[in-house]
Amino acid sequence: MGPPGGARLVLGVLKQPACLFIWRLSLLFFSMWALDAQTTVETKPLYIWQTGPWGRCMGSECGPGGSQSRAVWCAHSEGWTTLHTNCDQTERPDNQQSCFRVCDWHKDLYEWQLGAWNQCVPVMMRSAGVQRPTVCTKGEEGIQTREVGCVQKSDGEPAEDVICEYFEPKPRQEQACLIPCPRDCVVSEFSPWTSCSKTCGIGLRNRIRFVLAPPLFGGSACPNLTEFQTCQPGLCEGEENLYSLRVGPWGSCSVPLPRIARQAEKPPKESSKRSREIDKSAKEGSKQSRDGETPSRGGDKQAREEGKQSMRERKKMRDDEKQYQEKDIKSTEGEEKVSKNGNKPSLSNRKLVRENRKQGKAFRQADRPKRQKKVKNKAKKEKMREKGKGRLREKGKTKDPETRELIKKKRNKNRQNRPGGKFWDLQVGYQTREVTCVHKRGTIEALSLCSQEMLPVTFQACVIPRDCDVTEWSGWSACSKQCYYNPNGAKGERSRNRKVSQFPIGGGVECPELEEKEPCSPQDGVVPPCTVYTWKTTEWTECRVDMLLSQQDRRRGNLTGLCGGGIQTREVYCVQASAVAPSNLSSLRSREGLRPVDSELCLGVPPNTTQLCHISCPVECEVSLWSAWGPCTYENCQDQTNNKGFKLRKRRIINEPTDGTGNCPHLVEAIPCEDPSCFEWLVVKLEECVPDNEKECGPGTQIPQVQCINSDGEKVGKQLCRDAILPMPTICEVPCSKDCALSPWTPWSFCSHTCSGKNTEGKQTRVRSILAHNAGEVTAKVVAWVSVMQGGLQCPNVSALQEMRNCNEHPCTVYHWQTGPWGQCIEDSSGPNTNTSLGRTRGDDISCSVGMQTRKVICVRVNVGQVPPKKCPESLRPDTVRPCLLPCKRDCTVTPYSDWSFCPPVCQTGGKTKSKQYRKRMIIQLPANGGQDCPEILSQERECEAPSVCHGYRWKTHKWRRCQLVPWSVRQDTPGAQETCGSGIQFRAVSCRKLDGGQADVEVCLKLASPMPPLTQLCHLPCQDDCQLSSWSKFSTCTADCVGVRTRKRILIGKSKKRDQCKNNQMYPLSEMQYCPCNKYNAQPVGNWSDCILPEGSRMESQPGVRVQGDMKECGQGYRYQAMVCYDQDNRIVETSRCNSHGYIEEACITPCPSDCKLSEWSNWSRCSKSCGSGVKVRSKWLREKPYNGGRPCPKLDHVNQAQVYEVVPCVSDCGQYVWVTEPWSVWKVSSVDLKSNCGEGVQTRKIRCMLNTIDGPSEQVEDYLCDPEEMPLGARNSRLPCPEDCVLSDWGAWSACPLPCSENSTRVRVAFPLRKPGKEKKCPPTKEAESCKINRNCFHYSYNITDWSTCQLSDRAVCGYGLKTRMLDCVRSDGKSVDLSFCKELGLERKWQMNASCVVECPVNCQLSEWSPWSECTHTCGLAGTLFRTRTVIQAPQGDGRPCPSQMKQWKPCLLKPCYSWRYSAWSDCKSDGARCGEGMRFRNVSCFVSDGSGQQDSSVVDEELCGDVELSVNGDRQIILQELCTVPCPGDCYLTEWTVWSPCQLSCVSGDDLGFGSIQVRSRAVVAQDPENLLECPEQELEARPCAGGQCFEYKWRTGTWRGSSRHVWCQRSDGLNVTGGCLAAAKPLADRSCDPPCTKPWSLCTEAGVCGCEEGYTEVMTSDGVLDQCTVIPVLEIPTASDTKADVKTIRAYNPIQPAASAPGRAGRTWFLQPFGPDGTLKTWVYGVAAGVFVLLVFIISMTYLACNCGRCLCLKSRSGCPSDGAYWMEPSTCTVPYTCPACQKLEQDEFNRQSHLHQCVAPLQQPPPSQLEHSLPPPHFETLIT
Repeated sequence: MGPPGGARLVLGVLKQPACLFIWRLSLLFFSMWALDAQTTVETKPLYIWQTGPWGRCMGSECGPGGSQSRAVWCAHSEGWTTLHTNCDQTERPDNQQSCFRVCDWHKDLYEWQLGAWNQCVPVMMRSAGVQRPTVCTKGEEGIQTREVGCVQKSDGEPAEDVICEYFEPKPRQEQACLIPCPRDCVVSEFSPWTSCSKTCGIGLRNRIRFVLAPPLFGGSACPNLTEFQTCQPGLCEGEENLYSLRVGPWGSCSVPLPRIARQAEKPPKESSKRSREIDKSAKEGSKQSRDGETPSRGGDKQAREEGKQSMRERKKMRDDEKQYQEKDIKSTEGEEKVSKNGNKPSLSNRKLVRENRKQGKAFRQADRPKRQKKVKNKAKKEKMREKGKGRLREKGKTKDPETRELIKKKRNKNRQNRPGGKFWDLQVGYQTREVTCVHKRGTIEALSLCSQEMLPVTFQACVIPRDCDVTEWSGWSACSKQCYYNPNGAKGERSRNRKVSQFPIGGGVECPELEEKEPCSPQDGVVPPCTVYTWKTTEWTECRVDMLLSQQDRRRGNLTGLCGGGIQTREVYCVQASAVAPSNLSSLRSREGLRPVDSELCLGVPPNTTQLCHISCPVECEVSLWSAWGPCTYENCQDQTNNKGFKLRKRRIINEPTDGTGNCPHLVEAIPCEDPSCFEWLVVKLEECVPDNEKECGPGTQIPQVQCINSDGEKVGKQLCRDAILPMPTICEVPCSKDCALSPWTPWSFCSHTCSGKNTEGKQTRVRSILAHNAGEVTAKVVAWVSVMQGGLQCPNVSALQEMRNCNEHPCTVYHWQTGPWGQCIEDSSGPNTNTSLGRTRGDDISCSVGMQTRKVICVRVNVGQVPPKKCPESLRPDTVRPCLLPCKRDCTVTPYSDWSFCPPVCQTGGKTKSKQYRKRMIIQLPANGGQDCPEILSQERECEAPSVCHGYRWKTHKWRRCQLVPWSVRQDTPGAQETCGSGIQFRAVSCRKLDGGQADVEVCLKLASPMPPLTQLCHLPCQDDCQLSSWSKFSTCTADCVGVRTRKRILIGKSKKRDQCKNNQMYPLSEMQYCPCNKYNAQPVGNWSDCILPEGSRMESQPGVRVQGDMKECGQGYRYQAMVCYDQDNRIVETSRCNSHGYIEEACITPCPSDCKLSEWSNWSRCSKSCGSGVKVRSKWLREKPYNGGRPCPKLDHVNQAQVYEVVPCVSDCGQYVWVTEPWSVWKVSSVDLKSNCGEGVQTRKIRCMLNTIDGPSEQVEDYLCDPEEMPLGARNSRLPCPEDCVLSDWGAWSACPLPCSENSTRVRVAFPLRKPGKEKKCPPTKEAESCKINRNCFHYSYNITDWSTCQLSDRAVCGYGLKTRMLDCVRSDGKSVDLSFCKELGLERKWQMNASCVVECPVNCQLSEWSPWSECTHTCGLAGTLFRTRTVIQAPQGDGRPCPSQMKQWKPCLLKPCYSWRYSAWSDCKSDGARCGEGMRFRNVSCFVSDGSGQQDSSVVDEELCGDVELSVNGDRQIILQELCTVPCPGDCYLTEWTVWSPCQLSCVSGDDLGFGSIQVRSRAVVAQDPENLLECPEQELEARPCAGGQCFEYKWRTGTWRGSSRHVWCQRSDGLNVTGGCLAAAKPLADRSCDPPCTKPWSLCTEAGVCGCEEGYTEVMTSDGVLDQCTVIPVLEIPTASDTKADVKTIRAYNPIQPAASAPGRAGRTWFLQPFGPDGTLKTWVYGVAAGVFVLLVFIISMTYLACNCGRCLCLKSRSGCPSDGAYWMEPSTCTVPYTCPACQKLEQDEFNRQSHLHQCVAPLQQPPPSQLEHSLPPPHFETLIT
């Protein structure tokens, strides 16, 4: 056995080298450690504790004393729950904790505190492993966070979030944001190179660009804005001038030293120190000027600090000046007193004295001879002044004291406004500047190095600066609202102001605001309440229906009697509301005191001026039909002494009329009669016939059953008929068994006439028939052979079977009372006077007393006329008098006149007519019932008084005072100082004036007038050697336009006339010449035509004060206008009067009138669709003309026929209107005769007619279809004629009614009664017959059926408004048949429906418009774009089918064109430094008058300044005119910044045209300019400023490329507006600018493509070798497509392209030639060539097949044969066999020829399956129908 494994391992290990052993040993330990760690992981506990959420905080008190719990359980690591014992109990979480119990009142103590949003962090940075995109397109999505916490409101202490979450959710702590892409700086292209900075030697030239967009969001900074390039125009001949004379800025204005300091022999140290300080300050100023040439970024702040420092120095200097002036005043005796604000104005000699005093003693000694001369002049002038004063004193003695006082005040006022007055502290000082010699390197050298003949002036006169000084604020003014309204009403305003005590002089601090305002509201109780204005209205006018009628309505011709819906109007006006209305006045009387005021004083929406109204339509009286004539009765049954009687018939009122029953027709008609009676017996029925002597048959009597009735047919007591004749028993006969049996008499028929006359007589008939013959009676046919047998009573003759009697025997003389209309209600003079105190109210009318009304009553005979009253029943005579209510008189009431309207506040100018002012009053109550009429005059006018001069203010400038030079003490050491001449300053006074010349406070002009004119100006006193010239004269006049010249002149004055240098006409020209202006003008129209405007006053008024809808003329002929513009010969716009034009072209136009929809009149109503029960009836209108031009629209038309309007209403027909009337049965026609018994089977017939049923019975026969066919009686019947001794029964009676509800178990019966008893051993048949009741057969249920509502029915006199809709009640049988309503009424069925209901038809209200407003002011004060507008508003919107509102609610016309004059600056002149090469200088510009047409498309032109005389002197709204400003002339070698560029246009941050929402920005920049290469390192940094702005536009940037030139091309970035820029385009997307091919492209017409391979030029195709290398370039065939402009457009040519002359093609040929390249780069055909070939082949096949089908489509058929065919001709057959029913003419001609040949042989070709002719005609195409397929 070998060693064990472990020994083997050790041995093996020991055999290895030491280092390898250690390495393997370390690996062993590492693997053991990893195994131990894995074991540790695998021993992770399998059971863990898990917790649920905390529950709600519970507790008895609010606050921190609560507790909350949660669930805790043990779970396996895989997620399932287990026992608690499996988990470690020591690690068990708490299931309960203390908490803060929140209550509702904590809401006021805690709140969420929101922190600020942090910086937007890209999402990519929060997601590990996600790379940011290399190219940013729109922006990067980000997230920003903030802190949110719950805090206490009182001290901000943090609290638990659960407290705030109890009331509202926690606000979000994160939100999405957008990090925009970095935006690089965008700059423009470089300007052209400037000229070289030097004329010789090495200089610099530069080019500049400016910034268009600043860098944003971390974009690249702006590149250099300036590029420099050295230049050398040539070698300098001598030495280069290295030195330049530079002047510094002027120092501050200083006060000259006082006289005491100057007169001192040895100036004190303080004085010399002060002079040194002044010199030092001047040097510092110069130094500051030099430093200003190189501003730093903090320059603005430094400038502000220096400004403050200079202000402090000026203030200190003014204090020193005051001290010096005080010392000077104290030391000088006899001098004039000096006021605080300066010296008072004096005469010239006083000026001279003052000037001499200001000069020092040394000056007077050096200039003694000149002073002595001045003293003599002074004495002379003093003497003359004393003489003038004496004259004035003498003259003043003649004036009254009041005049002298006014003169004194005016002088004091003038003194105050002059220099030295109360506002001006003007003092002349001096300022100095430093002159240095500067090397081109910028170092200052000695002045001697700068060679210049004369040094610049180092001092000049100036005005000592004075800051504005104002007084203290005045007290607050009273509140502008001097009344109390309410807290929410408009507030007033109060103000306070302060005055100017010292105006700013010499660039001092400007004045602050001089007025301050604040809102105020007066308190209630302190001030009276405000006047309140309210709207008031007049009474509504009468309701008018005619305003709603359409154009075609026939009722327009007769407006009387119109009713229904209408329109009424009223006027609205504004009045002052009374605070307390008097209680003892009625509302009407209180309205009388309300005076109309301006409508603008009333707030709120005014009340409506129109409203719909309704006039009740008169209800016509409807009466029933006449009743039957009554019996002859006494006129008065109480008085029967007179035998005069009347028969009456009556009718009743069905529908009461509107104004009482007085307008109804008569209701009673009477006929005189004899033997009247008031009561009579009425036979109800006759009892059975009782044979006499108690026999069974034979003669007998019938006892009548009677009752007593009155004349009206009403049952009364029998005792009243005691005087009447009682009806006697009637004789009758009961037939025996062998007697003839007769039927009972029928009832008497209706009387044939209602009355009896000469030609008419009323008759009634009744009939009976033979039911059975007596025994032994035979017919005529068997008389001969039948023996006479003994029998019973024989049947009567035929004539005895009918009876006739007279009826209605009264004559046809009908009388009735006829009444006239009631007369006017008049006062009853017979009654007591107490009636006048009676007052009753009926509706809105107040009645004051009771009056009487009468009417005429006459007796009228029908068809004759008036007869004596005794012919009519007196008891029925209507009343002739009745009481009535007298309405009160109502006078017209008008308001007082309003105040006079304001006169226009226009200044009165000569030649203008006076304006007028108006006032009016309103009618608030119209007269009625005979009241006082309204006054005729409701408005008044008068001319305005002469208006006062308009309030306006202006500055008045006074005369310039003498020119003041620099003080002698300053200029005494300069050459030529002994002569008083040179540059200086002069003052003038400025005062404020009204336009009428009156005095005004200066503060008013500061607020309302133009800027204050300058108080000082530079002046020049000529020296002895200066040339002095007079002012230019005016130009001479021109004799004619465009002819000759005009001149102006000036002359030399003074000693200049003798000096030779002044006679140099080139230096001092004495005349100027101009060509005479050439005034040629031409007029031309401009702009569009205006709207068509109707002439004023074309409206048609109806009644004064009433605007009728639709009667205003809004159409017809009008005029439209086009503006005219006038230009001069230089194409400058001038006034139109120059062209002799009134400014417009006028042209007639037509505004079309609206035409309403026109319908026909309503047709008649159709008959009711049912003859029994409810149906419908229809009427219709037809469309005659459609509306146009905004007319009334048509109503809704029928859906089927769009040209018809229907109206359908329900109707009901009386089921008893038409009845069947039967005649008696005829005599039996026996068919089988029993000769012995005279009986057998037989037939009876009768006539049946349909009759119109009336109150008097059936009157006339009508068509049978009008009667119910189901109810038609039988016209014949088969029966058996009874034999003798047979029982004879009467006809069957009517069936009894089936009991309801119907059931087959129930029956109905009918009975008959025996008329002749049977013989012995014979019986009567059953006298009763029964049948079972079957539903809808003989038993019916009945129910009511209600129809739908009808349309709203109006009166014939109404257009709209309130109407009535109806529905019908119908009784319907269970089988659906309509029956008479009596069937349902007898059953007592419930009727719960309302048959009528009110309804409203919407009124067709036309649109009503207000009148046109006055024309507006012109939208532009000048130019071509000015327009005038006027508008109108909708007063009444259209309703229903009314005329719609027109679309044109606004009209315009052009204004009278005026030129636009404006002041504009000229360009700044070059900067020039006075007397030096560089340094501080001035530049100037002018302001000139320009004219333009205001369109912005034409350049402005300069015109004479006189034309801008009415234009305020301002440039672009700025009234501060600046014509000069300081500037700097750079010295050679200086490096400086340019002026700021103008602000760039506003631009947005956009992507693909969408704004990202970061706002707009604009930028400006300053570039660096250098003059010498040596100083480039000393240049300042370029500057950039950006600011936010409003608006802006989006710009896109794209790369643009030029054509390849060899292996390169130009690539640039372009903005979307076409501007080439640098920056803005993505650098990663920049196209290649250089390319190269390897090997190079050497083939003819080859080039290197963008892909880096060789290709061919345009017009050539590539031929490649097998290895893909270009072999040659071949010409491409060119297909030229001609265009409309080509002269050879009808020729198609294919020609070869000439490669040698590619540029020889005519210009403009681009786009006319298509280059088709069928071969690919490898020489093979391209794919599209195969596609085109296949398409052409398919098209050819299609054309061939269609041609074949078309020419073989049909067959010809001859329909003419020898026997005759129905027609001849050729028709196309069998269309179903052809898919395309077309043919070609050739095929048709062949068929026709064949047809002609066949018809000549009289043969007919019969086709297969020939259809019938009718089918043939419908299936074949019409003749002459052919279509060509091309």
